Amino acid sequence: MNVWKRNAVVAAVVLFVCGAVYLNWSYQKEQTEDVGKTLGEAELVSMQTADPLLSASPNPSATPAASPDPSTNAQSSGYFDAARLNRQEARDSALSILQDAAADESATETMKAETSAAIQTLADYTVSEAQIENLVTAKGYADCVAFISDGSVSVVVSASADGLTDADVARITEIVTGETGIEASNIKIIEAQP
Repeated sequence: MNVWKRNAVVAAVVLFVCGAVYLNWSYQKEQTEDVGKTLGEAELVSMQTADPLLSASPNPSATPAASPDPSTNAQSSGYFDAARLNRQEARDSALSILQDAAADESATETMKAETSAAIQTLADYTVSEAQIENLVTAKGYADCVAFISDGSVSVVVSASADGLTDADVARITEIVTGETGIEASNIKIIEAQP
């Protein structure tokens, strides 16, 4: 009788292990399928997404001359909204770290002064980026997002039907140099493709 009980226990353990292996395999298979679905829904792959942050609505400041196709505005607006959100999240994270460092009681006065200067620099970048974006869109471009870092600026501008001309690049460069004082050689202007 003891042999039968021992065999029954061993069989039950083997059955549970097999069940666990099967459940783990099916769970991993679902995870792999979900990843494939998420990648297929990406904004840049199919231009359709269930993500409300990437869902695009036509930009009210868009001008017909800058982009005559409304679907182009909707698609590019999603990129610009997502880029602004990503930039803001990165800035918020950096600001939080700097504020924690400034509030640290073990920090020296020099460290606190450097942290305060870094916070002010981030604030200045944020204001300058917003000014650049507003001025570029005021010049008739559908949308734009600016990224300022130490000594350089990148500006992504919504693509027009004819693309950016040399005059467009000069106009945007003039806006950026006027707002930031950064030399034209350190300014990158990128045309976002629909």
